[in-house]
Parts: sequence; C-alpha cells; structure tokens
Amino acid sequence: MNAATTRFPIGELARLTGLSVRTIRFYSESGLVPEAGRTPAGYRIYDRDAVERLGLVRTLRDLGIDLPTIRKVLEREVSVASVAAAHAAALDVQIRGLRLRRAVLRAVAERGATNPQEVELMNKLAQLSDAERRRMIEDFLDDVFRGVDLDPKFEQGMRTAMPDLPEEPTTVQVEAWVELAELVAQPDFRRRLREMAERAATERTEGRGREETSETAIATAKMVASRAGEAKAAGIDPGSPQAAPIVAEMIRDYADSLGKPDSPEFRRWLIGMVDTFTDARAERYWQLLATINGWPAIPSVVPAWEWFVAGVRASLTGN
Repeated sequence: MNAATTRFPIGELARLTGLSVRTIRFYSESGLVPEAGRTPAGYRIYDRDAVERLGLVRTLRDLGIDLPTIRKVLEREVSVASVAAAHAAALDVQIRGLRLRRAVLRAVAERGATNPQEVELMNKLAQLSDAERRRMIEDFLDDVFRGVDLDPKFEQGMRTAMPDLPEEPTTVQVEAWVELAELVAQPDFRRRLREMAERAATERTEGRGREETSETAIATAKMVASRAGEAKAAGIDPGSPQAAPIVAEMIRDYADSLGKPDSPEFRRWLIGMVDTFTDARAERYWQLLATINGWPAIPSVVPAWEWFVAGVRASLTGN
C-alpha cells in the first residue's frame, strides 16, 4: 500500500505513537489531529500525517507547552523555535523561583524557626525583587542621613553598596539578606548610625580630618586595629602596665596622623570618636553585604577597637 494512502485505525495509531486511544480521541476531537475518514462501520481512521502530528503534539506536551500554543504551531502561525525560546525563558524564571524557595526552606531549617510569622517573613523578604531590595536599603539610608552634611565620597560609597542577591543564592546568602533586612528595620540601629553620621559631619566641619591628612589617618587606624587585635589575642589586659607602652605608642601615631599633639584633651576626643564609630551592628551591616554580594569576607575589628579604647581610658585614669 502506498505510504501516502496508508490508513490506520485508532488502535493501530495508539500502538504506533505510544498514546492511549482515549488521548488520541481527545486530540482528534480538539482538531489537533484530524481524522482522515471513517470506515463503513463508522470507526475513525487516520493517515501518516496524523502519526507525525501526534509525535509533535506528544513532544511539545512533554515539554510543558499548552494545547492552544501547540495548535498555533500545527497551523504554522508560530514556529517551534520561537515557542521553545519563550518556554525556555519562562522555565528559567520558574527554576530561579524554585531554587530560591529551596534556599529559604534550608535557611528556615538551619535557623530552627518555629514561629509561622518568622517563616512567612523570611519567605517574603527572600522573594523581593532586586529593585525592591535596593529600595529598602535606599529608604534606610535616606532616613539615617536626612539633613546631615555628609562627605560626598562617603555617602556615595554607602549608596552604591547595595545588596545584589544572585539568581541562584546559597542558603548562607539568603540568611544574610534576611538578617540585613531585619537589621536595617531596627529603629535603634538607625539612631546609632545617625549618631555616627552626625559626628562625622561635625568633625568634617571643624576640619579635624583635612584632605591632606585623611589618607594617613586611615592607614594609622588600620595599624592601630591590627596592633590592638594582636595585643587582645595575646591576652594582654588593656589596663595593665604591659599594655601601657603599646597604647601610648598607638595614641601618638594617631595624633601625628591627624596633625594633633598628644594630650589629655586629644585622648578624651579619641575615646569619644572610637566609642561613636565602634559598633558591632554597623560592622555586621558590611559583613552581610559582603556575604550577599559574594565579596571577600570582612573580618571583625570591633573587639580590637574596644581593647584600644579601654587602654586609652586607662591611660587617663592611671589604672
């Protein structure tokens, strides 16, 4: 029999395609696979084209393409390539959502969360878009810095450091974003950062951190944090005689870097500065951003500064 005139009863078509008779009948009645005719007894028969159309329908259905779109492909209103591209893009979005949900669930499990409200909040925060995350941090910074005469470079640095959660975040990154969102929502933390901003603006106005000395002062601050950290790690009490010469040398270096004489007044000013800008939550803010954005880890220097300021206080009291 010529292939062009070959006819198949529905049972044979089911055997050839691997589809059930019921499914073929549904596709046929839907107009996706027209019948080629009927037998004298009234049974449907199909031609070779039906085999090919059913193969395409089955493949596209296995790939998750809906029937209205498949109809357009069969009627050549759209191409298979364009449908595949659109569907692949949609799947990318779904896959990203599933991976994000998986990361949230793992974060919930690792946190040991038992409160439904906490779980709901974690999921809500994780599902925010990039623009929504950025807006949350921008609103936080607006609230903290409003009306304060900041150093433009400092403000630019703060405003360009935004959380950028990757498309496939790890559990740690999701946890970091949730913690950051919770942190910036704390009124006390906002007040603390505003105190820092106001103190920085005051110092800038009074000219303590002049442009020509700022780079030296920054380098000295890093050195002080490093030496104080070493002393703390060595178990040296900041108020002990052993610590006194170490602290005194660091104070002198700090004073020199700012072009100031070492004096009781300078030491009291130094205590106020360190107390203002030494805050574990502020440090944590940057550490969380680093985790979210995949930056190098930021080590903690707060304990070193706490050791140093305790040593400066001891130098004034003689203890």
